[in-house]
Amino acid sequence: MLDVRWRAKVERALEPVGRAFVRIGITADWLTVVGLAFSVLAAVLIANGYLVLGVLGLVATGIPDILDGTVARHSGRAGPRGAFFDSVADRVSDAVLLGGVAWYLSDRSAQLPVLALAAAALSMLISYERAKAESLGYSARGGLMERAERLVLLGVGLAFDVLVPVLWIMVVLGGFTAIQRFVMVWRQASEPQDTRDARDPRAHRGIVGARHRRRGADDELDLVEAPAHRFAQWWESRRPAGDRWRWRQQAGPSRRRPRP
Repeated sequence: MLDVRWRAKVERALEPVGRAFVRIGITADWLTVVGLAFSVLAAVLIANGYLVLGVLGLVATGIPDILDGTVARHSGRAGPRGAFFDSVADRVSDAVLLGGVAWYLSDRSAQLPVLALAAAALSMLISYERAKAESLGYSARGGLMERAERLVLLGVGLAFDVLVPVLWIMVVLGGFTAIQRFVMVWRQASEPQDTRDARDPRAHRGIVGARHRRRGADDELDLVEAPAHRFAQWWESRRPAGDRWRWRQQAGPSRRRPRP
């Protein structure tokens, strides 16, 4: 929700900073690594009970995450490699931060860390739903509990030492967001193809691309199967007729998939 409404405005406000970073040679990948390092530092602070310092580490984690996209665009290096690296780093950061929370809560109770682990699992599910939907040509953006909301709530929980209520909120809203995205993609996938193309032509290209990728995999399999099949036919033709009949009876029916 915050990501959809405010991220573009925040990135525009930080564009001068991004241009300055480009001029001094700081890359988007470097910012991603710095943000990941700050998340590890914040997790260590949280796990050892330094909650206020953990909030500062959380803020330090979010700033490079906002700036890396701006730096990538202004440097002309925005591309799928950087987007993939940033997405993976975000998932690692989420897991590390909530792992630090779970470690901290383990001193209070043996059951409370389960809340942090449940919040981490739901965050991964929410991210996976979006990634899988986009790979199929659908949209799964939005929801009540995206990464920005998780970081804000976690910061509130750390600052006021109310982690348990905050984790309950994250689990409930995270589960709702997971259901929300599932329903969103299910409805898009259930629409007739013409309706999807009229609403978003990119969706059609995404689905066609996925079909071509699957077809390409089948073609690669055919490149392996076809020569082997021809060799088997040639080898069988050189055997006496009686031997060929006995060999077929012993081998049983062919398991090779039929040609389209």
